[in-house]
Amino acid sequence: MAQTIGFIGLGNMGGPMAANLVKAGHTVRGFDLVPASLEAARAEGITVAGSALAAAEGADVVITMLPAGRHVVEVWTQLAAALPAGTLLIDSSTVDVESARKAHALAEARGCLSVDAPVSGGTGGAKAGTLTFMAGGAEAAFAKAEPLLKAMGKNVFHCGAAGAGQAAKICNNMILGISMIGVSEAFALGEKLGLSHQALYDVASVSSGQCWSLTTYCPVPGPVPTSPANNGYKPGFAAALMLKDLRLAQAAALASGAATPLGAEAAQVYGLFEGAGHGGEDFSAIINMLRGQGGES
Repeated sequence: MAQTIGFIGLGNMGGPMAANLVKAGHTVRGFDLVPASLEAARAEGITVAGSALAAAEGADVVITMLPAGRHVVEVWTQLAAALPAGTLLIDSSTVDVESARKAHALAEARGCLSVDAPVSGGTGGAKAGTLTFMAGGAEAAFAKAEPLLKAMGKNVFHCGAAGAGQAAKICNNMILGISMIGVSEAFALGEKLGLSHQALYDVASVSSGQCWSLTTYCPVPGPVPTSPANNGYKPGFAAALMLKDLRLAQAAALASGAATPLGAEAAQVYGLFEGAGHGGEDFSAIINMLRGQGGES
């Protein structure tokens, strides 16, 4: 069933996601602070609004895709004061669990349904409509959100109550950050030992070292032609975003008392990489720093 959707945050991820909702037959009104993002959205059939509240006015569903938790809470505070009860609010940003729960509480106080639904899959997945959504919220809210999430993604999982989507996202990306460092260290060691990239890939990809960081996002050129390593390490998924997620995981670990020594070390490694000026490169470019090249690609 076609719906009217307000979409707030039309950047590298939000813009393509909103465009896929248009392709699915929905009416989408969007807002972003960046004029270029608004122009790109207009070209995709999205009606451009002059403010977040204008985008949300009269919408059946409002989706936010914003940089950080404070932005989500700020926008949802405005929305909760203006939207009618029963409106569905979906946040697909990657934020801390506490902010996600604050946003849910704002929606609940207004009588609105709410879902935190962060994504995995990067800009390529956003454009292709193949994202994975990890959702948190009440069953009734998820049931209403699921058809829209499926219009933007391939895999949609209900992970539990409010904040569970964010919890799943940061746990997943902590695995990813750790595993990419491990794969990169292995290739750097293999190079020192005279082992070809292809030989190491051939062995590890069908052995106990097999993982997504190796078989889908291999950090060296050659074995996986579609990996960013074959395109000058253009993201993809930027190292700065990986660092953000690793720091969110560490904040959650501290708050919950969980022991995550490898997650902490991964955050330190990516912090050094970003500090050297490489936050805009794909996170798989971490191999260059591990080679002792100072992050130069």
